[in-house]
Amino acid sequence: MQKVKDLDISQHEKSNRIYNIRIEDEILDKLQFSFNKFDLTALELKPFSRFTIAKSLDDLTQSKLSELMNFILKDRNTGCFIISPKNMGSKLDDKFFVKLSTAIAYLIGNPNFDSMAGKYYARFHVKHEDNSDSYLRKAYRNMDLHTDGTYVKEVTDWLLMTKIEEENVEGGETAMLHLDDWEFCEELSKDPVGKQDFVWGSPKSKNVDYKVEHPVFSEDSEGRPQISYIDQFPEPKNMEQGIFLQKLSDCLEGSRYKIITKLPVGSIIVANNYFWLHGRKPFKENKALSRELLRIRGSFFIN
Repeated sequence: MQKVKDLDISQHEKSNRIYNIRIEDEILDKLQFSFNKFDLTALELKPFSRFTIAKSLDDLTQSKLSELMNFILKDRNTGCFIISPKNMGSKLDDKFFVKLSTAIAYLIGNPNFDSMAGKYYARFHVKHEDNSDSYLRKAYRNMDLHTDGTYVKEVTDWLLMTKIEEENVEGGETAMLHLDDWEFCEELSKDPVGKQDFVWGSPKSKNVDYKVEHPVFSEDSEGRPQISYIDQFPEPKNMEQGIFLQKLSDCLEGSRYKIITKLPVGSIIVANNYFWLHGRKPFKENKALSRELLRIRGSFFIN
């Protein structure tokens, strides 16, 4: 892995498939100046402004950052990185992290419209009490391993998640699994049922008023398995599909090769959505629990 000035690049302590990219203070100080020209409303209403802040970030690394991130994400052997400030300071507030997340996303590709939030990104809280219709905000349930974009028509090549804020939290660790490490991958990806079309819907909070059909498993251009799956949204057509989904869920959650890691505030994790699954461990109950996350997902640029 090449060196880039003012970036500290290393392999993750729990997986050589994941890279840590830590941004030095010199870049962060210059970024804050560039970011101050744009408020969040401008970014939300004027898409070209998002490319402007992305270029300002990339220019500070002589265009090496965009090259590095795209290389990692598109390499089947890796496909995931965690990027964060090397030093968290008081000036790095929630607005800064929305802008930094936006800049990173627009060096990778075009974000999808997030129907849940009504814009290109979504921010949401996980708290002690929850009345939502999705596991996303339910603090004390295990969020099983899954991929994103299973219920939408848009291409979802990659996913970005940022931890903006966290207080009174114990538990809630991130779970990750690379498809090539999964001990049941060959058995289940070659099962004919997994290549049938499944119906995928979504709860009302997602604001998607249609359903889609696609298989759980497909293949990339080199014949390697890809997965599109989340446990809450498939609508099995028959017993065969229902039993397959149960086996799939059990084999994913029972995998010995899940990576469990705790992400500090300010961490931005970005993963290839075709061969990385992600989830979250339950939190320990606490009435003052609070975590805020940001999500962007989208497609790679086609040049």
